[in-house]
Amino acid sequence: MKKIHSDTLWDIAAAEVRSRESRTDEEDAEEDAHFPTQRTVFFMGSKAGGKTTILLRFLDRDETAKPTLALEYTFGRRARGHNTPKDIAHLWELGGGISLSDLVQIPITADNVSSLSVVLVLDLSKPNVLWETMERLLDSARSQVEKVCASHQKTGESRSGKQRVPRVLHKDYPDRELISPFPVPLLIVGSKFDIFQDFDSEKRKVICKTLRFIAHFYGASLIFTSSKSEAIISKSRSFVNQLAFGTERPKSISTDPSKPLAIPAGFDSLSQIGPPVTSDVDIGTLHAKNPLDLWKKVFERVFPPEERKELKDPAKDPQYSEPLIDSIRAQKDQSRYTGVMLKVTLQGKTTNRSHTESCRRAHSTLYIHIKRSIREQVTVCSFINPVY
Repeated sequence: MKKIHSDTLWDIAAAEVRSRESRTDEEDAEEDAHFPTQRTVFFMGSKAGGKTTILLRFLDRDETAKPTLALEYTFGRRARGHNTPKDIAHLWELGGGISLSDLVQIPITADNVSSLSVVLVLDLSKPNVLWETMERLLDSARSQVEKVCASHQKTGESRSGKQRVPRVLHKDYPDRELISPFPVPLLIVGSKFDIFQDFDSEKRKVICKTLRFIAHFYGASLIFTSSKSEAIISKSRSFVNQLAFGTERPKSISTDPSKPLAIPAGFDSLSQIGPPVTSDVDIGTLHAKNPLDLWKKVFERVFPPEERKELKDPAKDPQYSEPLIDSIRAQKDQSRYTGVMLKVTLQGKTTNRSHTESCRRAHSTLYIHIKRSIREQVTVCSFINPVY
């Protein structure tokens, strides 16, 4: 007589969960090898710095790059072999440089943080805004990652992926106790090397050593690229491929300031980088709070940061220019202002300029949201055709 099993569906499900939780990382990795993976790569960096060009070349699409509208999404797929499921890479690109850094909360979420990587693209041809761009964007991304991780801990969720967040460097990583690794894998790309190579040799040396220190401090890979050279583009693609599809990490290394840098994470060290390049100042007089602050002070002595002009009226930002809507808005503003002045005159009161300006700014903010909504209806998510 056959034995009758009295286990309910819930008993079977509970046993399966216990079995999964008791497995080792090696067993997890062996099982995952038979299933497609999904990773997220978030591109951010200098405004008009070449992010879209790098992304298009990675997707092997030969087309002219267009300005990124706020935040755009696409994806790529790659098969590991013949008749095998394709791995998927979710690719996000943040436009506008640091002006739209608040949007990092959209691509960095609790669902993907365990498989997230960040690509920071810095325009080498504009060193005076390089440090601020790097600092602001990395701070925004780090804050969002830490916020997501904190919410995981509060809700008591189990691991949502195989990658540890924040990541922990292996014990043999160079200068492990002296650096502050970024919580997720990070790739720093120096773009427009074709312009950078014409800089004065001393300035090139300052920029190269500074970016090497930044990359090493954050446990990141570093590579210089140029859309004018297919050989350089091919190298940068291999670095992005490693983040997007888990391919083998590039092993070629180049630290010569006269050539495009290519340094995978963990292949550099503070002793190889050396101290900051200073010729006209004693490092001891800079009163830096930490090594990163010291490098910042030295870098900004050579490349003073540019003063940024904050637009008080977002509706006047040329990034959101819409001629037809703007002309109608101008007519509406004029009639509204005329009506306010007429009312004040009839009431025999003086014009409260501060109140009028406050109303204008509030109205401008609402207006820019309306224009964004109109754009989104026309170009929702600006999808790029995926790679098959």
